[in-house]
Order: sequence, then C-alpha cells, then structure tokens
Amino acid sequence: MTEPLSEHTADVIVVGAGPAGSTTAYYLAKAGLDVLLLEKTAFPREKVCGDGLTPRATKQLVSMGIDISEEAGWLRNKGLRIIGGGVRLQLDWPDLASYPDYGLVRKRDDFDEQLARQAQKAGARLYERCNVGAPIIDERNGRITGVNAKLGEEKTPVTFHAPLVVAADGNSTRLSLAMGLHRREDRPMGVAVRTYFTSPRHDDDYLESWLELWDRRGPQERLLPGYGWIFGMGDGTSNVGLGILNSSSAFRELDWREILKAWCASMPEDWGYTPENMTGPIRGAALPMAFNRQPHYTKGLLLVGDAGGLVNPFNGEGIAYAMESGQIAADVIVQAHARATPSQRELALHAYPKILKDTYGGYYTLGRAFVKLIGNPKVMKIATQRGLTHPMLMKFTLKMLANLTDPTGGDAMDRIINGLSKVAPKA
Repeated sequence: MTEPLSEHTADVIVVGAGPAGSTTAYYLAKAGLDVLLLEKTAFPREKVCGDGLTPRATKQLVSMGIDISEEAGWLRNKGLRIIGGGVRLQLDWPDLASYPDYGLVRKRDDFDEQLARQAQKAGARLYERCNVGAPIIDERNGRITGVNAKLGEEKTPVTFHAPLVVAADGNSTRLSLAMGLHRREDRPMGVAVRTYFTSPRHDDDYLESWLELWDRRGPQERLLPGYGWIFGMGDGTSNVGLGILNSSSAFRELDWREILKAWCASMPEDWGYTPENMTGPIRGAALPMAFNRQPHYTKGLLLVGDAGGLVNPFNGEGIAYAMESGQIAADVIVQAHARATPSQRELALHAYPKILKDTYGGYYTLGRAFVKLIGNPKVMKIATQRGLTHPMLMKFTLKMLANLTDPTGGDAMDRIINGLSKVAPKA
C-alpha cells in the first residue's frame, strides 16, 4: 500500500460513503492505493430506499466479501411478485451463470455501514462527520486537486488533497455542481417515497411490485406513472413505498406522501398498513436515471452511482449500479495510477465514461423509451392488463426490467435483450 504523505493527503479522495463510494474505496484500497473516504454523517444513518436488492446487487456484495448469511441479518428473496390488471404473478429470479438466483433485503441504516467498514478493513481511511464543501481547483488547468471540508462536531475546517477525486455524493452531488457538471433535463427523474409498518407480512420471501398505481381521491380515478412496492424486512416490519416517474404532469402537482397514505389505506386491513402501525415517518428521495449527469470523468473528477445518474430507468434500482460503477471507476483509477506520465494517466482515465457507455448506454436508452411509454396511462393500462396474463412474456419482462441476462451462452430471451441493448444508441 502507498504510504500516506500526511493524514490529509492521499492517492484518491472519495466523497460519500454510500454504496458507490464505499465500493470504490474498497477496490482502490484492495489494490494498494491510499484512499480517503469522506462521509458527511455518522454511521449508522438512514437513507430512503426500498431496501430490496436484486441478484445483480447480491453479486456485488459477494464480490466484496460481505457476509450475506441469514445469521448476519440478511433476508433472502426468491423473486418478484407482480400485481396489476386483476392478475397476480409470482416470478422466480432467472437461473443464470452470471448472477445468483436470489436477492436480499436489508435496511439501509446499516447496509451502508457494512460496506464502509469493509472498505476500512481493506485499508481505506474513513472520516465520518466530514462535510465536504468547495473543491480545490488548480487555476492553471482547472483540475480538481482536493476538497475543503468541515470535520466533526466542532466543524473544524480541513483541506484534503489528492490528484483524483471521486464524487459519490448522491443525487444532489454538490461537488459535481461546483465543477460545472449540471443535470441533463432530457433524462428521466424518479422519486421514491416510503415508510415502514409493523406487519404479519414481514417475512415474505418475494419482493412485491404493484404495477397499477391509482389515485382514487378525486371524483375521477387516474392511473399514475409509477409502481408501488411491499418488501418484507424479516424483522417484524414491511417497507412500503412508491416509485414515480417525472414523465407526466401528475409528477409535479401531486403530494406523493398523501398518495402513499391513500394507497396503504386501500390494502387489506389484516396486513397492518395503518397509521397506528407506522414505525417511522414517510420519507422521499430523488432517483437520478439513465446517465443524467455527464461527463462521468473530467479534470480529475469521476462520478459514480447517483452522482452520475446511474439509476436503472426500467425499475428504479440504484444500489447494483452504484456498486458496479464504483468497481469500474476503481479499476480505471488503479490502471491510470500505474502510468508513467500525466498524458498517459489522462488517456487511461478517459476510458471510464466509455466503459460506462459500453456497459449501460444501450440498455439505458431502451429504458428511456420505456419510461416515455409507461408515462402514457393508456399504454400502461394495456401493458398491465394484457402483459400480465402471459407468463412467458412476463418472464422476459422481468429479465429486461432487472437487467438480468447471461452475456454469453444465455437463452433466446438473453440473446434478444443483449442484442437490443447492443444496437440501441449509447447516449
């Protein structure tokens, strides 16, 4: 491992210890680089999330050496139960060589901490309660060379220096904004709102997705562009929430917390999704989708996870892509670090956005088209009523929505999805 020049200087600074930042820091430290991981809050800390992990995210946890046994507090799930159009369909996760055939559930308040501690074990230097402010920029070339921050309860001003900085500071990504990287308005945004209820359904071994989200509070009911979820947490509670797309006028004019309350009130009483069983407030968060902030590398700054808009537009999943982008970014940085000259290092670093586009670009383009379609209530109604009655079509849809295919040697469904992703523009 590279010896730190000082406690505030490193090879790489990673800002944000969510799944993207902690994964980046883990792989950097494992490869022997000196890495600072700066987290604005203290662990454990809450984040708005469905808490349900697909096999794609599960694979990443296995790669990082996280103990995902039930004894360690993880609840496994077998697949996805889809409800809509008067139909209820239970689909197991696909049987693939590339991914496990199970997903997981874990509360975010300690999920993120597990990843951060794993990064620490690998050698990353974690600073909690470290609120990062403005970047330090070299005026000669506009490159980021570090960050200013306030540390601890006393908010002591400190500066951290490194030739490379990774923005893993989520959707609001103040660091990217300070470097002039703004959100693309032509990319979809979503919102997630969720709460927890004490419920007898807490040990459900399927993630549950309700494809029809009706607003029945006015004189005329209307179908909303989004879906509802119910995920059993295995601890006596269920995570109940909504994922909504900004693809319609309803997005801005509705109070989604009220929609969630009304949706819960329509559930069977014995499930327990009533106000007196609510164990916490309703919280909301933005879901930045489909590369909504670019470029993913510029002037010493790499964007990972939500900071780079890596949420899957098909299903709102963010954790798998946060972790995968962290691993990709770390791999690129490690290779760049070993280059002899600044121009060679830059050449290596500019591969990062290209790899992201090759990996996800075509698939996300398909996802953006899908978002536009389901933003139309008529299309959504036909899709749920007709699509759900065809189990084979829904099996294909599950693979497509969850991005679960074998890249080589897969079945006909895998080949179709992979082929579509390859030919779609990688914007």
